[in-house]
Amino acid sequence: MKKIVVILCLVQFLDVLGVTEVLSAVPRMLASVSAAPTSASAVLTAYAMCFGGLLMVGARLGDRFGHRRVLIAGIGVFAAGSLTAAVAGSAAMLIAGRALQGAAAAISVPASLRLLIAATPTPRERGAAMSAWSAAGAVAGAGGFIIGGALTQLSGWRAMFWINLPLAALLALGVLRISTAQPPAGRRGLDLAGGLLLSAGVAGLVLGAAMFEPPGRPALGLAAVTAGLILLSALAPVERRTRDPLLAGATLRNPALRTGAVAAFLNTATTSSAMAIATLELQHVQHLSPAAAGLRLLPVSLGAVAGAALAAPALRRWAPPAVIAVGLGLIGLADAGLIALESAGLLLALPVGAAGAGIGVSSVAANALGTDVGEASQAAAAGALNTAAQLGTALGVAALLLLDAGTAHAPLPLHGATLGWAVAAGLALAGAAAIRPALRANSTTSSPLRR
Repeated sequence: MKKIVVILCLVQFLDVLGVTEVLSAVPRMLASVSAAPTSASAVLTAYAMCFGGLLMVGARLGDRFGHRRVLIAGIGVFAAGSLTAAVAGSAAMLIAGRALQGAAAAISVPASLRLLIAATPTPRERGAAMSAWSAAGAVAGAGGFIIGGALTQLSGWRAMFWINLPLAALLALGVLRISTAQPPAGRRGLDLAGGLLLSAGVAGLVLGAAMFEPPGRPALGLAAVTAGLILLSALAPVERRTRDPLLAGATLRNPALRTGAVAAFLNTATTSSAMAIATLELQHVQHLSPAAAGLRLLPVSLGAVAGAALAAPALRRWAPPAVIAVGLGLIGLADAGLIALESAGLLLALPVGAAGAGIGVSSVAANALGTDVGEASQAAAAGALNTAAQLGTALGVAALLLLDAGTAHAPLPLHGATLGWAVAAGLALAGAAAIRPALRANSTTSSPLRR
């Protein structure tokens, strides 16, 4: 595999890792900076809020100023955010560092995918590269709980941020030495009005959903979600009057991108949420340490690598919607398996590994399908796909943790964690059933890896 592909996959891994790695460490983080437990929602959501909200703006920056230049800047800002969080002495400083990291990730991810596509001109090369890139994101998203828990247990929570500084320096050096600079796509406007509406709308949804989690503030959460929905509903009319919208109407109406975005949302909503519940169950119910709980969930990362490796040959034989359906179906069965094997010790590795394999398969297919929109729109499509994935993580985790806590003592056959896993399983299986025929009306649709 080309060195530049490896470096860009590492950029993707580092950026997506930040979404979930702090979940296991939040109690210790807040205690060490003398912050109240009510600050947990802001610490957890600051990264995903800025990441998901600014991805489309990040894609436009790459189009205008050049993707390599923007990627280097994003890596630098990520290091600055990591340093801020690492030395934080208050909750406000910690939240600011996380928000800065999320904004940097939003700049970096679309640029790295655009450079990856440019570096792999043949279908076979691109298929292998997309598989690796998708696997990096899937492993990071699903394995963030594991890595964060292990680092917190072994070296303290600040190690999660200190380790980013040498990694960022190495990645920036690698991009400078290996990647070929690309000229900007043109003097297109940045669409600040659209970017502001999208960012604020996503922020409202993510922050509002987090406020429902115990011991949350449901009234403020409802107000934030409502405000987010209002801002997002205003986005379409504003974009129709904008000369250079963040996502052109023709691109937005592309059935491949829309199906890929739905799949990206479902992938993370049904795996990150299930793994978040499993992480808390292992620590709070089975009284495992963060490191021990992380080891129990290690198969999700191994499964994601295996699933992504299998996706490329599958896409050469079948259309992406069929491959997405297989991946989501596997996630659904795995989430249901967590119910049966909740207290089964080492057997828990079976459904956990299967969930990882499912997201590996489905993520590769969703990215391949969603970025098959023409060269001029690929960076914007990458931003849309990653926005959907980050919303899936943020909203899925918030909703199912709320369901878990709210029904923990309910007199129901399924309650607490088991009900959360059942809902995640149902959502994944429903998505598989809906996506499989999603593009049937377009008989010319095929995998971009078979062309």
